[in-house]
Amino acid sequence: MKAFSTVTGLVAPLDRANVDTDQIIPKQYLKSIHRTGFGDNLFDGWRFLDEGAPGMTPNERRINHDFVLNLPRYQGARVLLARDNFGCGSSREHAVWALMEFGFDVVIAPSFADIFYNNCFKNGLLPIVLEKEIIDDLFRRATSEDGLELTVDLVAQRITAPEGMLIGFEFDPVRKEKLVKGLDDIGMTLAERARIEAFEAKHYARMPWLPGAREKRS
Repeated sequence: MKAFSTVTGLVAPLDRANVDTDQIIPKQYLKSIHRTGFGDNLFDGWRFLDEGAPGMTPNERRINHDFVLNLPRYQGARVLLARDNFGCGSSREHAVWALMEFGFDVVIAPSFADIFYNNCFKNGLLPIVLEKEIIDDLFRRATSEDGLELTVDLVAQRITAPEGMLIGFEFDPVRKEKLVKGLDDIGMTLAERARIEAFEAKHYARMPWLPGAREKRS
């Protein structure tokens, strides 16, 4: 998993609450357990005016030019700004994969669905929870004529903008360590491999009759 430190990028404002995972990546595109190939169908029902099928590219589709992510001013955005309960619905991890492959590194919202929030940390997407009043101000700035570019510093736990705006945010230290070091759950376990192996050696030395003890000694 890619390590996360600091990201600077344009903000795309998705002014909708209760965005569920089927809206993020519809079920008909969940044809693979690999983490790639989903970005083209992110928010498929909103980005396109026709019904797509797996394997179709955006160039083959009828674009909804009124949808925020299709507006020229938000192309290349790396920060997605959302409303309450983002990522609700099913537990599909593909929703996080689609957001990241589309180009988003950060999602900022007043609240997230629990499973989606946890899936973010398994893949390197940074979800940030901010107060509604702050979110409202960010939407105002992001939809203004000048738009909004933010720098998100996870290590310092702060968000800054060129005009001097500074926002601090709370973050669980264990999850922060996982993102900063680029470790998913398996990676965190493997980081303790030496201690695990030392414990196993002592355990089998004390109880040599256990299955597997002979293999550990050989």
